[in-house]
Amino acid sequence: MALTRSQNMSRIRSTNTRAEIRLRQALWQKKLRYRSNFKIENNIRPDIVFTKHKLAIFVDGCQWHGCPKHYVRPRTNTEFWGEKLKINVERDILQTHQLKLSGWLVYRMWEHERQKNKDAKCMASFSSRCD
Repeated sequence: MALTRSQNMSRIRSTNTRAEIRLRQALWQKKLRYRSNFKIENNIRPDIVFTKHKLAIFVDGCQWHGCPKHYVRPRTNTEFWGEKLKINVERDILQTHQLKLSGWLVYRMWEHERQKNKDAKCMASFSSRCD
């Protein structure tokens, strides 16, 4: 039986996505300890936070943040979804800017990048921040 649009949308997660969980598992295996969805400056909640080193990691969903490789513009209700994407992207830019002004190192990655072992780059950023 097909789900209604409302039922389908209610199943979409905003936290603890597969990409986030896989990255957190990789970080944990490397003995790197972090906080998940921890509120920092101006109520900003990065997906992964290393508070001691002021490192904030965001794992952005391709559909919700407009990935240039994977974003598919919806065919219905295009005005609403266009505005929704615009607001999301503007918020991402604003949050990144605010955190950088406060001395945070901000790392943003697309959900598909985790599948290509980009977590090594993230860990390198963390290591360089700690040294």
